[in-house]
Amino acid sequence: MTEGRFTTGRNDLRVAIVHYWYVRRRGGERWLEAVAGMFPQADIFMLFLDPRNLAPSLQERRITASFLQRVPGVTRHYRKLLPLFPLALEQFRLDNYDLVISSESGPAKGVLTCSTTCHICYCHTPMRYVWEMYHHYRSVSPWGRVGEALYSLAAHYVRNWDCNTAARVDYFVANSMNVAARIRKYYRRDAEVIYPPVDIGSFSIGDRTEDFYLVVSPLVSYKRVDLAIAACNALRRRLVVIGQGEEMPALQQLAGPTISFLGFQPDNVVREHMRSCRALLFPGEEDFGLTPVEAQASGRPVIAYGRGGVLETVIGFYPEEQACAEKATGVFFLEQSAKALSRAMLAFEEAEDKFNPDFIRRQVERFDVPHFKAAFNAFVADKVAHFYGQTTPAQATPYPLATSPAPLRSRPYADSKTHHFAPISEAKNENGQ
Repeated sequence: MTEGRFTTGRNDLRVAIVHYWYVRRRGGERWLEAVAGMFPQADIFMLFLDPRNLAPSLQERRITASFLQRVPGVTRHYRKLLPLFPLALEQFRLDNYDLVISSESGPAKGVLTCSTTCHICYCHTPMRYVWEMYHHYRSVSPWGRVGEALYSLAAHYVRNWDCNTAARVDYFVANSMNVAARIRKYYRRDAEVIYPPVDIGSFSIGDRTEDFYLVVSPLVSYKRVDLAIAACNALRRRLVVIGQGEEMPALQQLAGPTISFLGFQPDNVVREHMRSCRALLFPGEEDFGLTPVEAQASGRPVIAYGRGGVLETVIGFYPEEQACAEKATGVFFLEQSAKALSRAMLAFEEAEDKFNPDFIRRQVERFDVPHFKAAFNAFVADKVAHFYGQTTPAQATPYPLATSPAPLRSRPYADSKTHHFAPISEAKNENGQ
């Protein structure tokens, strides 16, 4: 059987994969590609998508979008449609599937399934814009106080719906310990941790290091790219920013002569910059954080705000600590400010020659795609067998989870009509669609 496919348990499963949306190819979409490859028989459902940006591996798959696909400009203005997301999800017909796998970041787990259907939710994070970052998104409404009021009402409704729909999930998987803690906080549910797939093999250690720091990020406010620009302005360090987004004009106004903006770049350009940069700057807080893993796969250290997923992917020390850089993969800073980031950059530069690119890369090999597929395959096989009464729940986790080494100084967490895309056959699927 093809390597990476679902190979244990019931191989005749009728499977549906529910992903929130596919606008750009980011971390959640790469997860979707990996899981779709494991279940080649699966039908895929999304709220909406941009067919032009679909990965080649998905272009021949049967994809069903909700009625939101017909809304003009939906892929640009979808956050304004937040109150319609629950209704759209609940229109999907999933009656005849044995297994539903939902990919939760925007809403996806809220689909309706039968009592005879096993529902596994892989949670990238509970919806940030109604939970963890609600006040931030409310404060940046472009419509002033009226916009804040409307957003508050919509978020209150969706938040209650989101919490209630956690009961529709049979088994949760979190993409990090960070997200598992959020699932316990907001949904009062436990979740296994299986780290998301990263294509480690497509990154490599470079022959030389050039004199620039790097940011690779969508240019939106919560990513805090402004801190990287302010720190590099103050220290007069070269910074290359790869990415685009609504914050670009403001960030360009902030930038001094040592800052370069490259906009969106294809993967090969991103990889080349990661191979040759001094270090990746990561001033935001992320659920898992794909970019720091990719930078480390290129043998480059990461200078990161010490909260969120980086605590599980980066072995870091703080500027005030005496640390062994040979056994580190980055530097953390505790306060989300340009001054704190500047101190971390100076601490990195003092120890820069001691960082070991080979060591850095080895520490992230556990996040490679085959590790994810092996862990997720074992998890799904176990839970499907348990759901259908073939086994009792495992007392010890049997999944080959890629556990993180402890950082040099660990810090605990406190903290209707459907639309089909791609050239598919006219034959109906098992749902008669």
